[in-house]
This record gives sequence, structure tokens and C-alpha cells, in this order.
Amino acid sequence: MALYEHIYMARQDVSQQQVEELTAALTEILASGGGKVTKNEYWGLKGLSYRIRKNRKAHYTLMNIDASPAAVAEMERQMRINEDILRFMTVSVDEHEEGPSAMMQKRDRDDARPDRGGDRGDRGGFGGERRPRRF
Repeated sequence: MALYEHIYMARQDVSQQQVEELTAALTEILASGGGKVTKNEYWGLKGLSYRIRKNRKAHYTLMNIDASPAAVAEMERQMRINEDILRFMTVSVDEHEEGPSAMMQKRDRDDARPDRGGDRGDRGGFGGERRPRRF
């Protein structure tokens, strides 16, 4: 069996539950070919750099796959037929990464960031006072 990382983007109109059902259907296709999905991450609804088929956003999902090339080819064939899938990419890897992906680590880091206030507060330097300009 070969190891793959697979990412696909689903239309913005579908719900998160429908994306999870789509992922389950793809997992079944791989299982029928003798493969398995070792990790599945839903990255959420994110903005696209440019429009794809009139969509400005898409649901991103990552799947780590351990399957034969024939099973992956069948999954990709089914994805080309499905109208809800905008794009997909499958990459062969030597080994899967342990733990959460970089996208999930980024989300954790953003959640842990302290609140900065927003009105710039006391910035120092001038003692907080400003002198009026003379013209």
C-alpha cells in the first residue's frame, strides 16, 4: 500500500454535515479498494484567492490515505463526477505526519493569542501627551 495526502475543496453552498457525508462516501470508496483513511481533518470554510465556478469560498478537508494506486484513482474519478467538489489534490508521501496538520496548529495559535485591546493604549515615547503643531 502507498501513502497519500489528499485535500479537496467543496462548494460553499453545501453544509458542514454534507461535507462530512461526502468524506464518508470517499472513505467507503477507498475501503472497497482495500485502502483506509488514517486521518481526516475538516479545515472549515475559507476564502479563495479567485473565483472557482462562481464560488468565492470553499470547505477544505484533508485526508491521510493508506491505499493502492487503483483505489485512489477510483476515488479521484468519483470526485471528478461530483458537482459539489471544486478542486482536489493527491500527493504521494513517504510517511504521514503525526498530530494535527499545520492548518490546525495555526488555528490553535490564533485562539491562544491574547487580546491586544484595539485602541493602541499607552504607546509610550511621548509620555502620552502630544504637542500641538504650530504653522
